[in-house]
Amino acid sequence: MGVPTFPKAAHEALGDSQLRSNLRHATHTIRDKRAAAVGEVPDWERLRRAGEAIKDETLAHLDTYLQKLEAAVTSRGGVVHWARDAAEANAIVLQLTRAAGADEVVKVKSMATAEIGLNEALEEGGVTAIETDLAELIVQLGDDRPSHILVPAIHRNRAEVREIFRDKMPGAPADLSAEPKALAEAARRHLREKFLSAKVAVSGANFAVADTGSIMVVESEGNGRMCLTLPQTLITVMGIEKLVPTSRDLEVFLQLLPRSSTAERMNPYTSMWTGVTPGDGPQEFHLVLLDNGRTATLSDPVGRQALRCIRCSACLNVCPVYERTGGQSYGSVYPGPIGAILTPQLVDDPHDKQAASLAFASSLCGACFEVCPVRIDIPEVLTHLRARAVDNKSKASPEALAMSAMASVFADPRKYALAQRAGAAAAKLAPSDGKVSRLPFPGSRWTATRDMPMPAAESFRTWWK
Repeated sequence: MGVPTFPKAAHEALGDSQLRSNLRHATHTIRDKRAAAVGEVPDWERLRRAGEAIKDETLAHLDTYLQKLEAAVTSRGGVVHWARDAAEANAIVLQLTRAAGADEVVKVKSMATAEIGLNEALEEGGVTAIETDLAELIVQLGDDRPSHILVPAIHRNRAEVREIFRDKMPGAPADLSAEPKALAEAARRHLREKFLSAKVAVSGANFAVADTGSIMVVESEGNGRMCLTLPQTLITVMGIEKLVPTSRDLEVFLQLLPRSSTAERMNPYTSMWTGVTPGDGPQEFHLVLLDNGRTATLSDPVGRQALRCIRCSACLNVCPVYERTGGQSYGSVYPGPIGAILTPQLVDDPHDKQAASLAFASSLCGACFEVCPVRIDIPEVLTHLRARAVDNKSKASPEALAMSAMASVFADPRKYALAQRAGAAAAKLAPSDGKVSRLPFPGSRWTATRDMPMPAAESFRTWWK
């Protein structure tokens, strides 16, 4: 993926006290509000299980539902495009934008387009992409990377946002204050001009309904509504897993998603459209169905549950690792616990050390599973991916050799007894607390992150004998 492995990136992030302060304040605030919103719903656990069941049913028959979606969208005047990977999806969007005679597009916040690097691909093709979500705009103007699924600029405070706007936003007042109202007004004035002049808009999709061909986007600011209604051409890039079979299924997810993500009872803006309606809204609609590793993920009986994700970000807000290291340490558009299980599967490259390292970016405390609205057992998938990462390592690596030697000792009672006696002898040389904090290489690979506990001075076998 071209970025440092998680341990190295996390170590650098831990040295940024401002980042840790920003993250702690934001995640704890969102976490507390979410708990209150969820506590209002007496059948929350039944809703979670319903969401899990609907997603599993969809994934089990994904080919059938995708064909139904294509037929429904086409019958209502839309055009469906299939993209096997990021390169194909980017080429499709660029070609459609050029065909519309546009050199600029406005964008609704979209994880899928960030995943495929659409903005960069459009820029190489001579097209400027304008992020219209406030947090995404902050990230874009600051030449930064997002660090949260729901709040991409969560690592920035108001003072930092003010400086970014004053330095990078055209027309921003020189005396711009750090008050939220003033910052929002500056962004509104900047974006309004873009909305009114844009010929093409690009969006993602929160859900798509297979039997009607309807696409849904939920958001909190109204920028999405502007993008989805004003331009002449609308292009939606959607991961193939975002389907639900029927409109009735949305009843479940429109209760689960807002409470889990923004701690709201319902989303302020819920936009839903079906194909093209003459004289109303965009007159060209293109749906790009993106695979980009999802089919490979679906083939893994354990890992496929990651495709249930509805991008609520609840797992990030309760994760002790994310809270201390931030999203940029994950090196992926999908940070936190869900990113740790989704990214390695989408990348699906056993030689990518950064992707493989993400499965170890967890304490396995299980808090992420407890809050997941569609019951993704993230700790189960993490341990599954850890095993896969170990299997892909060289059999001659220090870790593999150490484990092989340990297996040989544990399999032989005589070797095991000798090892215990040697350990007991070494324990007499250990510090009084029975822990060693520093060992020479290769033991330093262990003690760099945790203490080495010493064996007991007297083993159970010795005592029993």
